[in-house]
Amino acid sequence: MRGFTLIEMVMVIIILGVIGAIVAVFMKKPVDAYFDTGRRAALTDVADTAVRRIGRDVRRALPNSLRLPLAGDQCIEFIPTKTGGRYRALPDTAPGAPAPGELDFAAVDASFNMLGDNAALPPDQRIAAGDLIAVYNLGIAGANAYNQDNTDTVSAAPGLVPSRVVGTTTYGTETSIITAGRLTPYPLASPNNRFHVIPAAEHVVTYVCANLGENTGKLYRYARPLVAPYATPASCPAEPLPAGTPVLARNVTACSFVYTDVVNNNAFLHRNGLLQVRLELTRANETVSLYHEVNVDNTP
Repeated sequence: MRGFTLIEMVMVIIILGVIGAIVAVFMKKPVDAYFDTGRRAALTDVADTAVRRIGRDVRRALPNSLRLPLAGDQCIEFIPTKTGGRYRALPDTAPGAPAPGELDFAAVDASFNMLGDNAALPPDQRIAAGDLIAVYNLGIAGANAYNQDNTDTVSAAPGLVPSRVVGTTTYGTETSIITAGRLTPYPLASPNNRFHVIPAAEHVVTYVCANLGENTGKLYRYARPLVAPYATPASCPAEPLPAGTPVLARNVTACSFVYTDVVNNNAFLHRNGLLQVRLELTRANETVSLYHEVNVDNTP
């Protein structure tokens, strides 16, 4: 039985090394491309999730509450809502008699009836004590929720008002909303008898990009209570933000928000707005840029 010499073994090792090096040259680019694609996909997923979250929040914002700071375009703030409804605007009894359940705009009124059953709403949309009621927010002086011109606080758990017959009129199920009571009447009635509900835990929400950079940039969702009067901020919030503020994205290297609610100075278009979001994320020399548009319905 013949074996092999040390020289033959060394030659085989050298030949295998040369072949391996040649194969590695051809395999490196596909392998690098695979990992690059994975990083790009991960960055795209984070950026896409972030801008979609922004879009979902903005679509539920209180009409005419979206605004930018006086300087800077790296944040956008608004008043979030959890639900909305219609208030009773017609008297339950004959004209001239007391009108239980009607929201009175001529005098201070600390209670009204919402059409429908609050308990029938999804749990996260039900009106609860501590929530704010906003009626016909126009975002202008005298009708601006940031200044609490048209808001009131729900002071007790809403109660069910069963369907009933008053005179010749049949009323369906309603919900009694008890509020803390404003010092003055609501300034303006809604043409469609609509109101919005601002959650107790989040009165104002700001999406803000801070400390932009590959390893430092973050996109925050910053929520806080409303302390009136709440003027348009001079600039975007800066780090450090309060502990526990959620981070939607990291490695943010570029970010901008552009909001337009009037086109060619046509005030009629105030009822519609357009939010443009640009977000760029970078990691390991891989950069992903996303552009997202959100249509804003400002009909109060």
